[in-house]
Amino acid sequence: MKKPIVVAVLKYGLGLGLLAWVIWQNWTGLAEAFTNPKERNFVALAAAACAYLVGVVITFCRWYVLVRAQGLPFTVAASVRLGLIGFYLSTFLPGSVGGDIIKAAFIAREQKRRTVAVATVIVDRFIGLCGLFWLVALVGGLAWLGGFMDSVAINDATARDYLQMIVIVAILVTAGSFVVWFTAGFVSDQHAESFARGLERVPKIGGSLAELWRALHMYRQQGASVALTLLMSMVGHIGFVLSFYFAAQTLTPPEDIPTLAAHFVIVPVGMTIAAGFPSPGGVGGSELGFGKLYEMVGFTVAAGVLGCLVQRVITWGLGLLGYFVYLRMKPALQPAPTAAANSEGDLVPVAVRQ
Repeated sequence: MKKPIVVAVLKYGLGLGLLAWVIWQNWTGLAEAFTNPKERNFVALAAAACAYLVGVVITFCRWYVLVRAQGLPFTVAASVRLGLIGFYLSTFLPGSVGGDIIKAAFIAREQKRRTVAVATVIVDRFIGLCGLFWLVALVGGLAWLGGFMDSVAINDATARDYLQMIVIVAILVTAGSFVVWFTAGFVSDQHAESFARGLERVPKIGGSLAELWRALHMYRQQGASVALTLLMSMVGHIGFVLSFYFAAQTLTPPEDIPTLAAHFVIVPVGMTIAAGFPSPGGVGGSELGFGKLYEMVGFTVAAGVLGCLVQRVITWGLGLLGYFVYLRMKPALQPAPTAAANSEGDLVPVAVRQ
Protein backbone atom coordinates (compact mmCIF):
# COMPACT_ATOMS: atom_id res chain seq x y z
CA MET A 1 0.00 0.00 0.00
CA LYS A 2 1.34 3.42 -0.95
CA LYS A 3 2.48 5.77 1.80
CA PRO A 4 -0.02 8.60 0.96
CA ILE A 5 -2.91 6.13 1.26
CA VAL A 6 -1.62 4.86 4.60
CA VAL A 7 -1.23 8.43 5.92
CA ALA A 8 -4.74 9.36 4.75
CA VAL A 9 -6.24 6.25 6.40
CA LEU A 10 -4.42 7.06 9.64
CA LYS A 11 -5.70 10.65 9.61
CA TYR A 12 -9.29 9.53 9.01
CA GLY A 13 -8.90 6.91 11.72
CA LEU A 14 -7.46 9.48 14.15
CA GLY A 15 -10.30 11.93 13.56
CA LEU A 16 -13.16 9.43 13.65
CA GLY A 17 -11.65 7.55 16.58
CA LEU A 18 -11.24 10.74 18.61
CA LEU A 19 -14.78 11.81 17.70
CA ALA A 20 -16.15 8.46 18.91
CA TRP A 21 -14.21 8.83 22.16
CA VAL A 22 -15.49 12.37 22.74
CA ILE A 23 -19.08 11.26 22.13
CA TRP A 24 -18.67 8.27 24.44
CA GLN A 25 -17.20 10.42 27.21
CA ASN A 26 -20.13 12.85 27.02
CA TRP A 27 -22.87 10.45 26.02
CA THR A 28 -25.18 11.23 28.93
CA GLY A 29 -25.39 14.95 28.13
CA LEU A 30 -25.55 14.38 24.38
CA ALA A 31 -28.27 11.73 24.58
CA GLU A 32 -30.42 13.92 26.81
CA ALA A 33 -30.23 16.82 24.36
CA PHE A 34 -30.97 14.65 21.32
CA THR A 35 -33.96 12.93 22.93
CA ASN A 36 -35.60 16.08 24.33
CA PRO A 37 -37.79 17.55 21.57
CA LYS A 38 -38.53 20.67 23.65
CA GLU A 39 -34.94 21.85 23.26
CA ARG A 40 -34.85 21.64 19.46
CA ASN A 41 -34.64 25.12 18.00
CA PHE A 42 -34.92 24.93 14.21
CA VAL A 43 -34.94 28.73 13.90
CA ALA A 44 -31.48 28.78 15.48
CA LEU A 45 -30.41 25.99 13.11
CA ALA A 46 -31.52 28.03 10.09
CA ALA A 47 -29.77 31.13 11.44
CA ALA A 48 -26.58 29.11 11.96
CA ALA A 49 -26.68 27.83 8.37
CA CYS A 50 -27.28 31.31 6.94
CA ALA A 51 -24.50 32.89 9.02
CA TYR A 52 -22.06 30.17 7.97
CA LEU A 53 -23.01 30.56 4.30
CA VAL A 54 -22.42 34.32 4.50
CA GLY A 55 -19.00 33.73 6.06
CA VAL A 56 -18.02 31.29 3.30
CA VAL A 57 -19.18 33.60 0.49
CA ILE A 58 -17.16 36.46 2.00
CA THR A 59 -14.03 34.28 1.86
CA PHE A 60 -14.63 33.75 -1.88
CA CYS A 61 -14.98 37.50 -2.43
CA ARG A 62 -11.89 38.17 -0.32
CA TRP A 63 -9.79 35.98 -2.59
CA TYR A 64 -11.24 37.72 -5.66
CA VAL A 65 -10.05 41.10 -4.32
CA LEU A 66 -6.54 39.71 -3.73
CA VAL A 67 -6.32 38.25 -7.23
CA ARG A 68 -7.56 41.41 -8.93
CA ALA A 69 -5.12 43.49 -6.86
CA GLN A 70 -2.33 41.84 -8.89
CA GLY A 71 -4.02 42.69 -12.20
CA LEU A 72 -4.82 39.07 -13.06
CA PRO A 73 -7.87 38.36 -15.25
CA PHE A 74 -10.39 36.93 -12.80
CA THR A 75 -14.11 37.12 -12.16
CA VAL A 76 -16.32 36.74 -9.10
CA ALA A 77 -17.83 33.65 -10.72
CA ALA A 78 -14.36 32.12 -11.07
CA SER A 79 -13.55 32.85 -7.44
CA VAL A 80 -16.82 31.22 -6.37
CA ARG A 81 -16.22 28.19 -8.59
CA LEU A 82 -12.70 27.53 -7.32
CA GLY A 83 -13.68 28.54 -3.79
CA LEU A 84 -16.45 25.93 -3.77
CA ILE A 85 -14.15 23.06 -4.73
CA GLY A 86 -11.58 24.28 -2.20
CA PHE A 87 -14.22 24.46 0.52
CA TYR A 88 -15.48 20.98 -0.33
CA LEU A 89 -12.01 19.44 -0.19
CA SER A 90 -11.06 21.28 3.00
CA THR A 91 -14.22 19.88 4.59
CA PHE A 92 -13.73 16.25 3.62
CA LEU A 93 -9.97 15.83 3.17
CA PRO A 94 -7.44 15.51 6.01
CA GLY A 95 -5.88 18.84 7.00
CA SER A 96 -7.20 22.30 6.24
CA VAL A 97 -4.83 23.22 3.40
CA GLY A 98 -5.87 20.51 0.95
CA GLY A 99 -8.47 22.81 -0.57
CA ASP A 100 -5.90 25.59 -0.88
CA ILE A 101 -3.56 23.32 -2.84
CA ILE A 102 -6.31 22.49 -5.32
CA LYS A 103 -7.29 26.17 -5.63
CA ALA A 104 -3.65 27.07 -6.27
CA ALA A 105 -3.31 24.36 -8.91
CA PHE A 106 -6.52 25.35 -10.68
CA ILE A 107 -5.87 29.08 -10.76
CA ALA A 108 -2.27 28.50 -11.88
CA ARG A 109 -3.58 26.44 -14.79
CA GLU A 110 -5.86 29.32 -15.83
CA GLN A 111 -3.32 32.16 -15.52
CA LYS A 112 -0.15 33.10 -17.36
CA ARG A 113 1.49 34.68 -14.28
CA ARG A 114 1.37 31.44 -12.41
CA THR A 115 3.61 32.20 -9.46
CA VAL A 116 1.64 35.37 -8.73
CA ALA A 117 -1.61 33.40 -8.99
CA VAL A 118 -0.38 30.84 -6.45
CA ALA A 119 0.80 33.63 -4.15
CA THR A 120 -2.77 34.96 -3.94
CA VAL A 121 -3.86 31.70 -2.30
CA ILE A 122 -1.00 31.86 0.22
CA VAL A 123 -1.77 35.46 1.15
CA ASP A 124 -5.49 34.70 1.37
CA ARG A 125 -4.78 31.96 3.92
CA PHE A 126 -2.48 34.28 5.90
CA ILE A 127 -5.04 37.10 5.95
CA GLY A 128 -7.73 34.66 7.03
CA LEU A 129 -5.64 33.61 10.04
CA CYS A 130 -4.79 37.22 10.85
CA GLY A 131 -8.48 38.08 10.75
CA LEU A 132 -9.15 35.45 13.43
CA PHE A 133 -6.58 36.88 15.83
CA TRP A 134 -7.50 40.49 15.06
CA LEU A 135 -11.15 39.76 15.82
CA VAL A 136 -10.28 38.21 19.19
CA ALA A 137 -7.90 41.07 20.02
CA LEU A 138 -10.53 43.68 19.09
CA VAL A 139 -13.59 42.17 20.79
CA GLY A 140 -11.70 40.77 23.77
CA GLY A 141 -9.68 43.93 24.20
CA LEU A 142 -12.78 46.12 24.19
CA ALA A 143 -14.50 43.83 26.69
CA TRP A 144 -11.43 43.92 28.92
CA LEU A 145 -10.90 47.70 28.76
CA GLY A 146 -14.61 48.37 29.14
CA GLY A 147 -14.83 46.24 32.26
CA PHE A 148 -17.13 43.69 30.63
CA MET A 149 -14.83 40.69 31.05
CA ASP A 150 -16.66 39.64 34.23
CA SER A 151 -19.97 39.38 32.39
CA VAL A 152 -18.28 37.61 29.48
CA ALA A 153 -16.86 35.03 31.89
CA ILE A 154 -20.12 34.74 33.86
CA ASN A 155 -18.40 36.15 36.96
CA ASP A 156 -16.08 33.15 37.21
CA ALA A 157 -12.53 34.19 38.14
CA THR A 158 -10.86 31.16 36.55
CA ALA A 159 -12.84 31.59 33.33
CA ARG A 160 -11.94 35.27 33.27
CA ASP A 161 -8.25 34.40 33.60
CA TYR A 162 -8.46 31.95 30.70
CA LEU A 163 -10.24 34.48 28.48
CA GLN A 164 -7.73 37.21 29.36
CA MET A 165 -4.89 34.84 28.48
CA ILE A 166 -6.49 34.15 25.07
CA VAL A 167 -6.91 37.88 24.46
CA ILE A 168 -3.27 38.58 25.40
CA VAL A 169 -2.05 35.93 22.95
CA ALA A 170 -4.28 37.40 20.22
CA ILE A 171 -2.94 40.90 20.89
CA LEU A 172 0.65 39.63 20.69
CA VAL A 173 -0.05 37.84 17.39
CA THR A 174 -1.74 40.97 16.04
CA ALA A 175 1.28 43.07 17.01
CA GLY A 176 3.55 40.50 15.38
CA SER A 177 1.59 40.66 12.14
CA PHE A 178 2.06 44.45 12.14
CA VAL A 179 5.81 43.99 12.56
CA VAL A 180 6.04 41.47 9.71
CA TRP A 181 3.92 43.67 7.43
CA PHE A 182 5.94 46.86 7.98
CA THR A 183 9.23 44.96 7.78
CA ALA A 184 8.23 43.58 4.39
CA GLY A 185 7.68 47.14 3.16
CA PHE A 186 11.17 48.39 4.03
CA VAL A 187 13.10 45.49 2.51
CA SER A 188 14.36 45.71 -1.06
CA ASP A 189 13.55 42.99 -3.58
CA GLN A 190 17.13 41.71 -3.46
CA HIS A 191 17.24 41.51 0.34
CA ALA A 192 13.75 40.02 0.46
CA GLU A 193 14.84 37.19 -1.83
CA SER A 194 18.00 36.62 0.22
CA PHE A 195 15.88 36.39 3.35
CA ALA A 196 13.53 33.93 1.62
CA ARG A 197 16.46 31.71 0.63
CA GLY A 198 17.55 31.76 4.26
CA LEU A 199 14.08 30.68 5.37
CA GLU A 200 14.21 27.79 2.93
CA ARG A 201 16.97 26.25 5.06
CA VAL A 202 14.63 25.91 8.04
CA PRO A 203 13.89 22.17 8.48
CA LYS A 204 10.50 20.91 7.26
CA ILE A 205 8.63 24.24 7.20
CA GLY A 206 11.33 26.33 5.47
CA GLY A 207 9.78 26.11 2.02
CA SER A 208 6.36 27.21 3.27
CA LEU A 209 7.84 30.09 5.27
CA ALA A 210 9.84 31.27 2.25
CA GLU A 211 6.78 31.23 -0.04
CA LEU A 212 4.74 33.11 2.55
CA TRP A 213 7.46 35.77 2.89
CA ARG A 214 7.71 36.23 -0.89
CA ALA A 215 3.92 36.56 -1.15
CA LEU A 216 3.78 39.14 1.64
CA HIS A 217 6.59 41.15 0.10
CA MET A 218 4.80 41.11 -3.25
CA TYR A 219 1.58 42.43 -1.67
CA ARG A 220 3.33 45.12 0.37
CA GLN A 221 2.62 47.63 -2.41
CA GLN A 222 -1.09 46.77 -2.36
CA GLY A 223 -1.89 48.19 1.08
CA ALA A 224 -5.46 49.28 0.30
CA SER A 225 -6.42 45.87 -1.07
CA VAL A 226 -4.83 44.07 1.87
CA ALA A 227 -6.64 46.33 4.35
CA LEU A 228 -9.95 45.66 2.58
CA THR A 229 -9.44 41.90 2.59
CA LEU A 230 -8.43 41.96 6.26
CA LEU A 231 -11.68 43.76 7.06
CA MET A 232 -13.57 41.23 4.94
CA SER A 233 -11.83 38.44 6.83
CA MET A 234 -12.97 39.81 10.18
CA VAL A 235 -16.55 40.22 8.93
CA GLY A 236 -16.49 36.67 7.57
CA HIS A 237 -15.26 35.32 10.89
CA ILE A 238 -18.09 37.18 12.62
CA GLY A 239 -20.40 35.05 10.47
CA PHE A 240 -18.64 31.88 11.65
CA VAL A 241 -18.86 32.98 15.30
CA LEU A 242 -22.57 33.72 14.96
CA SER A 243 -23.02 30.39 13.20
CA PHE A 244 -21.52 28.48 16.11
CA TYR A 245 -23.48 30.54 18.64
CA PHE A 246 -26.76 29.72 16.90
CA ALA A 247 -25.71 26.10 16.30
CA ALA A 248 -25.12 25.71 20.04
CA GLN A 249 -28.69 26.91 20.70
CA THR A 250 -30.17 24.31 18.35
CA LEU A 251 -30.13 21.57 21.01
CA THR A 252 -29.16 23.50 24.16
CA PRO A 253 -31.06 26.27 25.99
CA PRO A 254 -29.41 29.72 25.67
CA GLU A 255 -28.83 29.91 29.43
CA ASP A 256 -26.70 26.74 29.27
CA ILE A 257 -24.15 28.12 26.79
CA PRO A 258 -21.66 31.01 27.06
CA THR A 259 -22.66 34.55 26.12
CA LEU A 260 -22.26 35.86 22.59
CA ALA A 261 -19.31 38.00 23.72
CA ALA A 262 -17.59 34.91 25.13
CA HIS A 263 -18.13 33.12 21.81
CA PHE A 264 -16.24 35.91 20.03
CA VAL A 265 -13.22 34.96 22.14
CA ILE A 266 -13.43 31.16 22.21
CA VAL A 267 -14.78 30.32 18.73
CA PRO A 268 -11.72 31.68 16.85
CA VAL A 269 -9.55 29.56 19.15
CA GLY A 270 -11.65 26.51 18.33
CA MET A 271 -11.40 27.30 14.62
CA THR A 272 -7.62 27.50 14.92
CA ILE A 273 -7.56 24.09 16.64
CA ALA A 274 -9.71 22.64 13.85
CA ALA A 275 -7.42 24.13 11.19
CA GLY A 276 -4.34 22.56 12.76
CA PHE A 277 -5.77 19.13 13.53
CA PRO A 278 -4.76 16.61 10.80
CA SER A 279 -8.15 15.03 10.19
CA PRO A 280 -10.90 15.73 7.61
CA GLY A 281 -12.22 19.17 8.51
CA GLY A 282 -10.62 18.84 11.96
CA VAL A 283 -13.20 16.19 12.94
CA GLY A 284 -12.62 14.90 16.44
CA GLY A 285 -10.09 17.55 17.39
CA SER A 286 -12.61 20.32 16.82
CA GLU A 287 -15.26 18.67 19.02
CA LEU A 288 -12.74 18.04 21.79
CA GLY A 289 -11.40 21.58 21.52
CA PHE A 290 -14.78 23.29 21.71
CA GLY A 291 -15.84 21.03 24.57
CA LYS A 292 -12.77 22.02 26.59
CA LEU A 293 -13.23 25.70 25.70
CA TYR A 294 -16.81 25.58 26.99
CA GLU A 295 -15.54 23.90 30.15
CA MET A 296 -12.92 26.64 30.59
CA VAL A 297 -15.60 29.32 30.75
CA GLY A 298 -17.81 27.44 33.19
CA PHE A 299 -20.13 25.34 31.01
CA THR A 300 -20.41 21.64 30.24
CA VAL A 301 -18.19 19.87 27.73
CA ALA A 302 -21.31 18.27 26.24
CA ALA A 303 -22.76 21.68 25.34
CA GLY A 304 -19.60 22.60 23.41
CA VAL A 305 -19.51 19.22 21.67
CA LEU A 306 -23.18 19.57 20.70
CA GLY A 307 -22.64 22.99 19.19
CA CYS A 308 -19.68 21.71 17.21
CA LEU A 309 -21.58 18.66 15.96
CA VAL A 310 -24.50 20.79 14.77
CA GLN A 311 -22.15 23.17 12.97
CA ARG A 312 -20.31 20.19 11.45
CA VAL A 313 -23.56 18.90 9.95
CA ILE A 314 -24.11 22.38 8.48
CA THR A 315 -20.56 22.41 7.10
CA TRP A 316 -20.95 18.97 5.53
CA GLY A 317 -24.26 19.93 3.97
CA LEU A 318 -22.92 23.18 2.51
CA GLY A 319 -19.75 21.40 1.35
CA LEU A 320 -21.70 18.78 -0.58
CA LEU A 321 -24.05 21.40 -2.00
CA GLY A 322 -21.07 23.51 -3.03
CA TYR A 323 -19.52 20.55 -4.84
CA PHE A 324 -22.65 19.98 -6.93
CA VAL A 325 -22.81 23.70 -7.74
CA TYR A 326 -19.13 23.57 -8.75
CA LEU A 327 -19.86 20.71 -11.16
CA ARG A 328 -22.54 22.84 -12.83
CA MET A 329 -20.30 25.88 -13.24
CA LYS A 330 -17.99 26.17 -16.23
CA PRO A 331 -14.52 27.75 -16.13
CA ALA A 332 -14.79 31.48 -16.71
CA LEU A 333 -11.31 31.64 -18.21
CA GLN A 334 -9.48 29.53 -20.76
CA PRO A 335 -6.56 27.61 -19.25
CA ALA A 336 -3.18 29.18 -19.84
CA PRO A 337 -0.61 27.28 -21.94
CA THR A 338 0.89 24.40 -19.95
CA ALA A 339 4.47 25.51 -19.58
CA ALA A 340 6.89 25.18 -16.68
CA ALA A 341 7.44 28.93 -16.56
CA ASN A 342 5.08 31.87 -16.70
CA SER A 343 5.32 34.99 -18.85
CA GLU A 344 7.57 36.64 -16.30
CA GLY A 345 9.99 33.74 -16.23
CA ASP A 346 8.99 32.66 -12.73
CA LEU A 347 8.91 28.96 -12.12
CA VAL A 348 5.66 27.40 -10.98
CA PRO A 349 5.93 25.90 -7.47
CA VAL A 350 6.54 22.15 -7.54
CA ALA A 351 3.41 21.47 -5.48
CA VAL A 352 1.30 23.06 -8.22
CA ARG A 353 3.00 21.47 -11.21
CA GLN A 354 2.70 17.92 -9.90
